[in-house]
Amino acid sequence: QVQLVESGGGLVQAGGSLRLSCTISGPSFANYAMGWFRQAPGKEREFVATLKWSRSDTIYSDSVKGRFTISGDYVKNILYLYMNSLKPDDTAVYYCAADDAGWGPWVHRDSKYDYWGQGTQVTVSS
Repeated sequence: QVQLVESGGGLVQAGGSLRLSCTISGPSFANYAMGWFRQAPGKEREFVATLKWSRSDTIYSDSVKGRFTISGDYVKNILYLYMNSLKPDDTAVYYCAADDAGWGPWVHRDSKYDYWGQGTQVTVSS
C-alpha cells in the first residue's frame, strides 16, 4: 500500500512562490503516475500536474502551465510541486496522488488515481 504525505502549504501573497512536497512510501512504484490535484471551496477537484515516476514525463493543466513545475527526487522518494507567480485563483487544498496503472491518456483524471494524501492548504492573498 502506497502512502502519501503532503507538506509545504501556507499563506502567500499574489506573485509569490511555494514548494509543496509529497513524501512517498510503500511497495515499488517505479511505473506509477504521480500527480497533484487541487480543490477550491465549492468547486470540484481539478488536475494540476502529473509525472511518470522515474522517467520524468510530465503533463500540466493549462491553468498552471509555465508557472508550476512538477518534479521527483527518486532517491528520497519525494514528489515536488514548485509554484511560482501564484494567483488568488490558485487557493485550494492541494493533494498528491498515485496511479498504479502507469502512464496513458487518463493521467489527468482523478478517478484513475488509487492512493491519495491528506492534502495541504495553499492560500494566495491579493
